[in-house]
Amino acid sequence: MDPKTKRAKRFLEKREPKLKENTKNAMLIKGGNANLTVTEVLKDICLSGPVLFFFLIFFFPPLRKNITRPFEDQTSLEFFSKKSDCSLFLFGSHNKKRPNNLIIGRMFDYHVLDMIELGIEKFVSLKDVKNSKCPEGTKPMLIFAGDMFDVNEEYRRLKSLLIDFFRGPSVPNIRLAGLEYVLHFTAVDGKIYMRSYKVLLKKSGCKIPRIELEEMGPSLDLVMRRTHLASDDLYKLSLKQPKALKPKKKKNISHDVFGTTYGRIHMQKQDLSKLQTRKMKGLKKRPAEKSTEDGGVSPKKSKSAS
Repeated sequence: MDPKTKRAKRFLEKREPKLKENTKNAMLIKGGNANLTVTEVLKDICLSGPVLFFFLIFFFPPLRKNITRPFEDQTSLEFFSKKSDCSLFLFGSHNKKRPNNLIIGRMFDYHVLDMIELGIEKFVSLKDVKNSKCPEGTKPMLIFAGDMFDVNEEYRRLKSLLIDFFRGPSVPNIRLAGLEYVLHFTAVDGKIYMRSYKVLLKKSGCKIPRIELEEMGPSLDLVMRRTHLASDDLYKLSLKQPKALKPKKKKNISHDVFGTTYGRIHMQKQDLSKLQTRKMKGLKKRPAEKSTEDGGVSPKKSKSAS
C-alpha cells in the first residue's frame, strides 16, 4: 500500500530493512497480576541497562487485568512488538503456580524467536544498596561465568538473549573512564546469579589504575523454568547477514591466531644461474669456473709470429 502522506512515507522508510539495523529496543511489560517484587525488578532492570535505548511499557487496562500468557498465546506480544518496533521484551507476572515470574525473549520479523522463563528467588533492589550509582544510560560490561553457558543449549541461548538485552548501541571508540559498570552473570547448581558492580579506579603509583568493584544493585537470584527456543533452521535464518556486509574473501591470504597476515605468491620457475646479482669483485667468476662451464677446455692463446 502506497503512503498518502510524507509522514507515513517516513514511517515506512524507517521500518524498511537496512544493511545496518538500528539499536534494538526492548519493551518491559508488567502483567496485570504482577506483585510489588516483579514491578521493582522491571524498574531496576530498565535502569540497569542503557536506558536511552529501552522502551518501557506498563499496561494497566481500565476494565480488566492484563492476563497475557506468552507461553500460551503470543499474538499480543507480536502485536505490540510490531506497533512499537521492539525486538526484545521482558514480561513480569506473579501467580500461585509460578510466583515472581520473568519471561525474557526476542523477536524475528515480529514473531517470537526465543523465549525463556525465569523465576526470582531473591531480589535486592537499587535503593536497598546504599552505594553510589552509575549515571543512567551507561553502557555495561558483560561477564558470564560458568560452564553451563557454553555446554547447555538453553543456557547458551539465555546468554545470547542477555547480551542482546544489555549490550546497547555499538560504539567505535572506548575511553578508560567510561568503563565504570559491570553486569556479572554466574550459572552454577541450576541457578543464575545476576550482580551489578561499579568500577572504581584507584591510584596505583603508575599510569594504569588499580581496579576495585563495588556492588550497587540490583541483585537477582534466578532459576530457569520453561523455555521456547527456535528451531535450528529458523535460528540460522535469523543470523543470516546480507551479502553486502560479508567481507570479501581474498585468495592466498590467511591469518593466524595473533592476527598476522600471510600471503602466498605464485611465480614461474626461474633459472637461478641467470639471476642478475650485484656486480662485486667477490662475485665474479674465476677463469677455472668459466672453463668448466664451457666444456672443460680452456682456450689456447694464439702465438704471435716472430
